Amino acid sequence: MEKTCTEVWQNCLQIIKDNIPAQSFKTWFEPISALKLEGKVLTIQVPSLFFYEWLEEHYVGLLRKTVKKQLGDEGRLEYNIVVDKSSNSGSPYTTNMPSNGNGAEAKMQSMPIPVSINKDIKNPFIIPGLKKLNVDPQLNPNYTFENYIEGDCNRLARSAGYAVAAKPGGTSFNPLMIYGGVGLGKTHLAQAIGNEIKRNMPDKLVIYVSCEKFCQQFVDSLKNNTINDFVNFYQAMDVIIMDDVHNFAGKEKTQDIFFHIFNHLHQSGKQVILTSDKAPKDLAGLEERLLSRFKWGLSADLQVPDLEVRIAILRKKMYADGIELPSDVVEYVAHNIDNNVRELEGAMVSLLAQSTLNKKDIDLALAKQMLKNFIKNTSKEISMEYIQKLVCEYFEVPVDMVKSQTRKREIVQARQISMYLSKSHTKSSLKTIGAFFGGRDHSTVIYACQTVEDLIETDKKFKAYVNDIQKKLKMS
Repeated sequence: MEKTCTEVWQNCLQIIKDNIPAQSFKTWFEPISALKLEGKVLTIQVPSLFFYEWLEEHYVGLLRKTVKKQLGDEGRLEYNIVVDKSSNSGSPYTTNMPSNGNGAEAKMQSMPIPVSINKDIKNPFIIPGLKKLNVDPQLNPNYTFENYIEGDCNRLARSAGYAVAAKPGGTSFNPLMIYGGVGLGKTHLAQAIGNEIKRNMPDKLVIYVSCEKFCQQFVDSLKNNTINDFVNFYQAMDVIIMDDVHNFAGKEKTQDIFFHIFNHLHQSGKQVILTSDKAPKDLAGLEERLLSRFKWGLSADLQVPDLEVRIAILRKKMYADGIELPSDVVEYVAHNIDNNVRELEGAMVSLLAQSTLNKKDIDLALAKQMLKNFIKNTSKEISMEYIQKLVCEYFEVPVDMVKSQTRKREIVQARQISMYLSKSHTKSSLKTIGAFFGGRDHSTVIYACQTVEDLIETDKKFKAYVNDIQKKLKMS
């Protein structure tokens, strides 16, 4: 007596159940049903394209072995995929795909399928028990382009953000990766793009989510067996803004989920915006296939703002808050707090609070007294001239040659180390450093700093040179 498709599939499930964790079995195999058995071909139905991709990528070997054990060496598996449940026809559209183990990526490229948001998809941002509303983009309305001061430190990223906001998904900046240190305005710029899109294209589905929030939602969906709703929600978005993607490090399953969501959005012409504290090439703990996708579009860095931009930021905040401060106070704060914008604004708030509580007018003396906790010890600031002199003496090269156009190896080395130390030990902008060292532009300084950092990591002798010079700087 021949076995039915259900019997064959149940036998397969018994084998699979013994070979994978219970939670994985519940999530990825319990929702599957057997549809038909024709000769040696077993057809099963899975609830979405994402399910199919996941099975083919993670369990194709196990599935192939179990099916062949039940049907013989000629046994094959085919999928019937439910593509879109949003139609009112009563019967979901399905498509058949064979299991061939070639990977899900090629299949997605050959079959881009739209996903539309509908009442059956659960919104992970809505608290259970509350009435479901339209998708809230989770954006801060104060984060706009108008409130984002432009300078050499952020011009590329800001310009790219404008382009993306004008034509989301329609530029080569997809994904747009904005990276830089803490407090330099990554979140502000990313959300400004989202706010601009919602202002000009209110029908676009835009969502901002931190990487940590996304990871927590994924864990919750696994616990509640709602992984399909979770994926469908994000695949339905027109624009996803993912903040702090470096927090994906070490979270392999969450990276897998985001990999598939990213692929779907990118191939559907949807926009992905990412922020990170490092450039894609420097991110550790992320899968190479995910990193490669982060590099598809544009990676734009945010530098520490120079003095002119810091002053402009403070004046903008003063105008927004309706306050006035003496110019010497503004310049003092901007000159001495140069780590990041967040500290700069925090110092201003602290200064205003102290003035109000003590009922004193804000002058330079009060500013110096009140901001001791924010300002580093700057009793003796190291100058670029001194750094250049120290480096030239160390390598025994003429000072004037460092500023020349010569490409001699020893001169180039001294010049690049001088630029690197000037960026680390002075408050000068990249533009100012480049101009000092022979009228070079800021991109030359960036290249020099990157070269020095790379050599420090790979060349022990070179690292010893830099350490020696830095010790001399500290002793000065």
